[in-house]
Amino acid sequence: MPAPPPFWKTKTLEQMSHDEWESLCDGCGRCCLHKLRDDDTEALHFTNVACRLLDTHSCQCSDYPRRHRRVPDCVSLTPALVREIDWLPPSCAYRRIAEGKGLAWWHPLVSGDKNTVHEAGVSVRDRVISERHAGLLEQHLADWPGRVPRTKQPKKETDEC
Repeated sequence: MPAPPPFWKTKTLEQMSHDEWESLCDGCGRCCLHKLRDDDTEALHFTNVACRLLDTHSCQCSDYPRRHRRVPDCVSLTPALVREIDWLPPSCAYRRIAEGKGLAWWHPLVSGDKNTVHEAGVSVRDRVISERHAGLLEQHLADWPGRVPRTKQPKKETDEC
């Protein structure tokens, strides 16, 4: 008997359990980067400056359970919010599922390895600085956080005789 399809292929964001929802986060850290919005044009600009709670190597929040107390403007994603906001990166699993797309090959739920997001070059690992050291955000504008990442496919092992 074949295994049932994975939950992200059969459930909407609203139907997912808390644990399923949390597991959709690939750990890339892109959503934890500061963004600027032009007051006149409403244009969105990404930066390479991370929230002070983001560990810029592991790409994990250093105080996830208390992040809202420590960073009051930290956003808690909900299905409705995922569909409303325009700053989630195109690689974001929440955004991809909301748009009817599948998960990328490097997503930990697909690959079975939480490091593939880093190995594929999708995460912010070692590419950003903490807001603690950044200074003016305007001096740290970056395009790559809002683009579809060019991923590095893993090398396939070959059988040699």
